[in-house]
Amino acid sequence: MQTRALRTGGFDLLVSGLLAACLLTLCGCTSDRAIAKKEKATHVVPVKTVAVETTQVQRSTLQPATVHAFYRAEIRAKASGFVKNLQADIGDYVEAGAKLAEIDVPEMLMQRQVIDKRIERLIAEEQRGQAGVRLAEARVRSAQALLAEASSQMAGAEASLAASQAEFDRTEDLVERGSLQNRMLDESRMKRDSEAARRDAMASSIESAKAEVAVAEAQVVAAQAASDAAQAETEIERSQRQEMDALLDYATLRAPFAGVVTQRNLEPGDLVRQSNEVGRGQPLFVISQVDRVRVRIAVPEAEAALVNPGDEVTLTFPSFSAAQPIVAAVTRTSGSLDPSTRTMLVEVELDNQDGKLLPGMFGQASIHLDSKVAAQTLPSRAIRFDEEGNGYVYVVGEDETIARADITTGLDDGNSIEVLSGIEPGQRVVGPHLKRFSDGQKVAVLPN
Repeated sequence: MQTRALRTGGFDLLVSGLLAACLLTLCGCTSDRAIAKKEKATHVVPVKTVAVETTQVQRSTLQPATVHAFYRAEIRAKASGFVKNLQADIGDYVEAGAKLAEIDVPEMLMQRQVIDKRIERLIAEEQRGQAGVRLAEARVRSAQALLAEASSQMAGAEASLAASQAEFDRTEDLVERGSLQNRMLDESRMKRDSEAARRDAMASSIESAKAEVAVAEAQVVAAQAASDAAQAETEIERSQRQEMDALLDYATLRAPFAGVVTQRNLEPGDLVRQSNEVGRGQPLFVISQVDRVRVRIAVPEAEAALVNPGDEVTLTFPSFSAAQPIVAAVTRTSGSLDPSTRTMLVEVELDNQDGKLLPGMFGQASIHLDSKVAAQTLPSRAIRFDEEGNGYVYVVGEDETIARADITTGLDDGNSIEVLSGIEPGQRVVGPHLKRFSDGQKVAVLPN
């Protein structure tokens, strides 16, 4: 029993020793952390400060910008055939109306020859019709002459009849008195009746001549109608020839305006087909006018109403990072928002005689929206924003300790931001700095 008691006492001593060692270790760790925390608390971060100041600010919007050709035309075929002559390639500068390529269209040339022959035949028919008109008019004149002659003879016959009738009346009176024999009355009657018959014959001749005139005049009308029909047919064929000439002209692809060939999608010998739908398939050529370009900017809805033609625009392009920004003016606005993007299209026209601005180039456009106004501002990099977009600054007190202050911001010109509330003019705040600070933290203010 004594031996058991000794063993138990030894075990207790061992456990007590281990516990004491652990306590010493924990105490040492706690002491080290406290020391480190104390050293950290006493570390002073050097900072530079800026003060709220009154400056002139101008509201602007910074948006992506894209260069576009002033005019861009897609050249497509209006005639079908094989490419027989290619006269332009990409990068070539062409004048308005310059030939780009020619399409071989033998079928259309044959159709034009057929139209030419039809026109020749119709011209011959037209000439024959005019000759028929002249012949019919001559017949009218002849019939009118016969009518005039018959009318003249009719007048003579009527005069003779009147004379014969007067002689008959006198003879009859003398016979009744017994001064003349009945034989003389019979002779006078026969003469009168003969003149009456001649007068009736002349009347028939007049009616026949009138009928001849009417027939001849109808022939003139018919001949003139035939001639007019031939002329109309000739005009129709000439119109068809003009249409064919226009189609043949389409076989020569021409530049619609002076510009640069930016695309060529055909080779000599290619079969091209007439394009009936605009925008369907690849164009044969693309011509772009680049001596003057359009810079297009999509302005968000919130600022679209503030953009007006004439507003100042500053353009920068990564391709010319070392060059001075281009200062221009808004040329025009679309005046409406794109429903899909809720943005308004703004265009700026620029001279590009040196050809440096290429269609498709990307850049940045800063549009000045309002006139300059006096405002309390801070440098843009001195203002921080939290996850919700709220602005705040680190105010440096007289004892050089930090105090976070929430602020309300206003206009932003890209360099300075207007401070509407949250701090007072003249207060110092931490300038651009990567470190986050906590309230009460000590800093060392460096001279500016």
